[in-house]
Formats: sequence, structure tokens, C-alpha cells
Amino acid sequence: MQKSSVDAIRNNFDQMVERFSNLETGQATAIDSPLCMEIVAKTASLLFPKAQNIMDLGCGGGNYAVKLTEYFPNANYTLVDVSSNMIKEAQKRVSVSTSGKVFTINKDYKTVDFEKQKYDIITAGTTLHHLRTNQEWELMFRKIYDSLTEGGLFLVNDIVIDEISEITELMLKGWESVLQKNVPTEVDTYLKKYETEDSPQTLNYQINLMKKIGFKQISVLHKHFNFATFVGVK
Repeated sequence: MQKSSVDAIRNNFDQMVERFSNLETGQATAIDSPLCMEIVAKTASLLFPKAQNIMDLGCGGGNYAVKLTEYFPNANYTLVDVSSNMIKEAQKRVSVSTSGKVFTINKDYKTVDFEKQKYDIITAGTTLHHLRTNQEWELMFRKIYDSLTEGGLFLVNDIVIDEISEITELMLKGWESVLQKNVPTEVDTYLKKYETEDSPQTLNYQINLMKKIGFKQISVLHKHFNFATFVGVK
């Protein structure tokens, strides 16, 4: 199936700012979203408590960055998103929650050259599934690794598939049950978006890619149906 272009995805997310800007609900279509944000933030504070520079890739309305400000209220934050509406909302929310500086990059993160050894923490919340090819996945993970300081953290929460197609289908059915509960009138819409917009990889693929690139330690923090949260330590 032909996947949506970056422009189509941008236009879609430009219309969804309110849905992506609530800490209580998180992203309503993502499984255990508030819990995963808490896990990401607590893990970051445990493993790199003195972090000063944090990047949120595909920041949306800023939920992950805002959650991190609870543990890092004086850090500098760099927010990256292809949607100008999302990034404006994220900048507004993060700016009132940190005494540090807030920078924004309103671009497709695949096209951004990140500063080397700059960030102590990089988060990617339900966004990497928009990568298309193995080449894009490896290039993105290498850019993230190179941009981290020594001991820096790459924290991911995202859709995953399984090596076994039957298990992938089973997990998708589980996700559909969550959609029925959270957004009952929009289930078909989001299942269609999954088909047209998303190209997730397996959890093992991403862990092995982290190992290949050089991350020293990798830990799976949470998995429920087709969503997983994990961390790599440089």
C-alpha cells in the first residue's frame, strides 16, 4: 500500500493539537500513554539525574517534554516536529514548565542535522513508526546516537510489530479493543491511518539496531499489545 507523504502527515497532525496536548490522557490512541510517559520520565531521572539538554523528537503537543520538566525543571529543551501547530503548542507548554531555554525545530526530523554530543536525553514518543526504509531507520538511530553525550539516553515509546505475522494480528486486535474504549467513534479512521501512515518495525529490530550502532545498555521498560517502551544508554 502507498504510504502517506510527509506533507499529508503534517496536514493531519496540524488538526490534532488538542488531542496531543493533555498529560492526563496522553495520546488517546496509544496504549497506556500516561503510564509510558511516567516510565520514560522516571527512567530518565534515575539514569541521568543531572541532564541539562533534552530533545523531544516528533514532540507533538509536547507531552513527553512537559512530563520531563517535572523531573528536570531547569533543563534546556529542543522540540522537533513537522507540524507547526503542534510545535507552537509544545513550545508554549514547555516554556512555562522549565527555567531553561526552549528551542524549536519545525522540520521533518529525518532532514535535520543534529549537533554532535549535545543532548543528555532524547525522547521519541509514538513517532519513529513514520520511518519507511531500513536505511532511514539506521540513519535516524545513528544521528540520535551521535547527538547524545556519553551516558546519554535514547527513550522510545512506539508501535511495534512482531516477527510472527499471526502475533502481529493478535496484537493489533488488542489495540483495536483499546481504541474501542478510548475513541469508539473513530476506530475505523485510526485503523486506516495505521495502514496508510505507519510503517513500524519489530522491537527486536530496533534493539538489534541500537546494539549495532553502539548503545552499551538497552532495556525494555514496558510492552502492552503492539506498543513498547524501551531505553538505550550510550
